[in-house]
Amino acid sequence: MSLWEYANPVKFIRTTDKVLPWVWALTGICLVTGLVWGFFFTPDDFRQGSTVKIIYIHVPSALMAINAWLMMLVASLIWIVRRHHVSALAARAAAPVGAVMTMIALATGAFWGQPMWGTWWAWDPRLTSFLILFLFYLGYMALWEAIENDDTAADLTSILCLVGSVFAILSRYAVNFWNQGLHQGATLSLDKEENISDVFWFPLLFCIAGFVLLFIALVFLRTQTEIRARRTRALLAREGQA
Repeated sequence: MSLWEYANPVKFIRTTDKVLPWVWALTGICLVTGLVWGFFFTPDDFRQGSTVKIIYIHVPSALMAINAWLMMLVASLIWIVRRHHVSALAARAAAPVGAVMTMIALATGAFWGQPMWGTWWAWDPRLTSFLILFLFYLGYMALWEAIENDDTAADLTSILCLVGSVFAILSRYAVNFWNQGLHQGATLSLDKEENISDVFWFPLLFCIAGFVLLFIALVFLRTQTEIRARRTRALLAREGQA
């Protein structure tokens, strides 16, 4: 069985219909466990106080904001190379989810930054690149809506996705590229010495897993909707030509 079989819209819908209930269930378990554990059963930080608990929403949303765009990049490349419509529609379906994740990351970052930095916003490299990434999300969605022909829209948005990927990478590694800026380094690292304390780390992992599963569930659901909408448009176009 080849992975490319799932490029068939009917097979994709049938498979995701079976998988979605399990993904939703795991999403709920991970999010409830992580958020309840993190907000109610972890101590205040000795330096940041209770504001440190914003980490359980800010870090997962920021990770998904970047990785959603990278997922769109992979789907767009598949469309360019293989011309599979499901991949293009999956990229389109992921864009609003990624945009919301980016907006959540920016908002929670502002709430976290104000007591720590004394300001709601600073033109920090990572903050600025995240804002630009959010604008790319908006531009990507607007471009899809502005073009009537689905294949042409998929081509142009795929090119835009390639360009926007530069800012997705900058958003992830901005602190490493530039020494200046207020934003801290990575919260999670393969280097154990750079990770946050285990008392915060374990519930954070549950929250990250929950956000990943939530993204997968929403993309599956929205891709199904996009496939059905494409079919509807095709049927209406045929009836108009008859």
